[in-house]
Amino acid sequence: MYLTGICIAAMTFVTIGIWHPIVIKTEYYWGTRPWILYLLIGICCCGAALFVENVYISSFLGVFGASALWGIGELFVQKKRVEKGWFPKNPKRKYK
Repeated sequence: MYLTGICIAAMTFVTIGIWHPIVIKTEYYWGTRPWILYLLIGICCCGAALFVENVYISSFLGVFGASALWGIGELFVQKKRVEKGWFPKNPKRKYK
């Protein structure tokens, strides 16, 4: 049996699961300002995935980079969720 597909699927599931709380915490502490950092991480990881020969590492870099890029949109959606009261506001942060 070949387990490559299952391993990559598990890696993808875990990576996306890790990014969800990262986005929530980022918005809570810093708002949407770090979106540029997400963009740089995403581009770097996706670019690096093109040059890595190992299928597992290349897949991880691609999924991690794509998740970072997806996280940009989620940061702004999370901001709207906070405004609607679905998630708590950070009392130490100033909101506009």
